[in-house]
Formats: sequence, structure tokens, C-alpha cells
Amino acid sequence: MNVEQQLNTLRFHGMERQWKAMKETRQIGKLTLEEGLTLLLQAESDSRFELRFERLKKNAAFRYQASLEEINMDPSRGIDKIQLMDLATGQYIERAEPIIIVGATGCGKSFMASALGLRACAQGKRVAYFSMQKLLLRTKMARLDGSIHKLLMKLSKVELLIMDDFGLVNLDQQQRIDLMEIIEDRHAKCSTIIASQLPVASWHAVIGDDTLSDAILDRIVHTSHRIELKGESLRKKK
Repeated sequence: MNVEQQLNTLRFHGMERQWKAMKETRQIGKLTLEEGLTLLLQAESDSRFELRFERLKKNAAFRYQASLEEINMDPSRGIDKIQLMDLATGQYIERAEPIIIVGATGCGKSFMASALGLRACAQGKRVAYFSMQKLLLRTKMARLDGSIHKLLMKLSKVELLIMDDFGLVNLDQQQRIDLMEIIEDRHAKCSTIIASQLPVASWHAVIGDDTLSDAILDRIVHTSHRIELKGESLRKKK
């Protein structure tokens, strides 16, 4: 069994590709053992990083395949570049801090949330993206089939949970309870991004119950990074 076959058998596919490239370019005879091994190990590391990134990105199910570099930073949109650069480092995830993104329909909330999520995937974090309605429908179905505890446990372990389109409809009692459980499980442990057309001052009315509203908002609002997008719909401009 030659070197390529052994690397393939061991599933060192990055090293296998690099070895073939080194043979084709006749580098093998020109490199020291340490130089050659360094190239092979770097190639394997890069390959595994890319595979993990693609897997995390697929599992996240983003609405948009967006990047932070694509965000329109026009000053009229009210974006704080320093704040966005800080969030891009992912330290808010390490500190389990939430992010709230608000703004009118079409102003780029979902795009920005997706871009932050994609950056988190590139940093090796597990991310899940849901519209609020689909997430609450998922919890409703899980309660009916008896898998709710499994679902809540799965959501609690996601390092970044993105809940988009919050506030499109008022919550019923069970939805309030489900949201409270999700938020409580993640509070001070994992990061959550909430995107909404409504200002935070209106969230209390959307949630409905005074006690649950206070409990949910207390765990989100006070420690959150706030982004308020301004201006007309970007869809109209396009």
C-alpha cells in the first residue's frame, strides 16, 4: 500500500490531496521532512475546518447565505461599525450575550442575523436559525408527539440560536410558556439573536401575559447588544 492509499484509508483526505500536489510539482525531493510534514498537516487542518464549516452551515438552515462583508454600511442605516466589528469577533457568544435587531420590513434584519450566524459557523459554533412562527410550530408538534423535552434539550445546546420575525403575531399561553422555557434554558449559558419589526417597547404586548413577559424580557433585554436598523426597505431600492 503506497502513501496515497494509506492516507485515504486513514481518511486524511486533506493530506492525501496535498501529497499528490507535492508529487505533481516535484516538491517532495526539495523539502525537508519537517517542511513536508508541516504542509501536509496544514492541508489536513484546512480540509477539516472546511468540512466542519459546511456541516455547521447546512445544519443552521439560514434564510440567507450572507456575510458581514456584504452588509450595506451606509450611515443612514444607523449601523455602528465599531459595534458590528466587535460582534464579528464572536466574543458575545463566549459571554452568552443576546443580540436584538429591530427595524422596518425589508431593512435587512434577517440578512444581518444570517451574516452573524454564518460568521459564528466559521468560528466553529453550532447555530440554529428559525422564524419565530416555525419555531413555535415545532414546539407545538413536539408536545403533541411527546418529543418536547428532546427538542428543548437540543435547542439549549445550540451555541447561537437565531429567532427571526419575532412579533408578527401575538403569542397564546402555550407559546408563551414554550418561549419562556427556551429563553430560560439559554439564559447566561448560550447566545440568542432576536430580530423583529417591532421596537422592544412593544414586545410586552406581543407576549401578552404580564408575569411571563417580565420574566422573558428580563432575561433578554438588559444584557443585550442592540441594533436598530433605519431607512426604507432595501427590497424597494433594488
